[in-house]
Amino acid sequence: MSRAFVKESDGDQPGDELPERPQSPHPNYVTTAGLKALERQLEKLQAERHELHGKTQSDDPALLDREHLKTVERDLRYLQERVERAIHIDPATQPADRVGFSATVDTVDENDEKRRFAIVGEDEADPKSGKISWVSPLARALTGAKVGDSVLWKRPAGDLTLEIEAISYPKH
Repeated sequence: MSRAFVKESDGDQPGDELPERPQSPHPNYVTTAGLKALERQLEKLQAERHELHGKTQSDDPALLDREHLKTVERDLRYLQERVERAIHIDPATQPADRVGFSATVDTVDENDEKRRFAIVGEDEADPKSGKISWVSPLARALTGAKVGDSVLWKRPAGDLTLEIEAISYPKH
């Protein structure tokens, strides 16, 4: 008889595991706020896992959500590694007159449009709010520039020249 029509037993089977979330190949540079956010996410997931493990001890199978527990445990492994790999960069160690990690950079483009970018860790990046990852093409173009320098931002929508108007770093 063909194995295609044989019912497999329920429960954990080989291949039931969720694939791990991939880690970035880059160093995990973090700002103070970025590290705190990772730690908060980790604590939240640890509490959620604790709550789910309590339900697994229950006699009521309706309370058990094994798939959700697997997802939480996978995400916990990912975040634990992100925190373990975190390299906190103190803004005071960055050259105040040049763009570096954790800098906030005010720019103006050739069309007189002003923009502000903060260079942050990968986990903290949020381009819509002006927070760009230090490994992004824009951050790499800005890094090392001084006030008055022009940099070329290579974008899918077309290259744009940005002039650096101001550089600042967060105060502790």
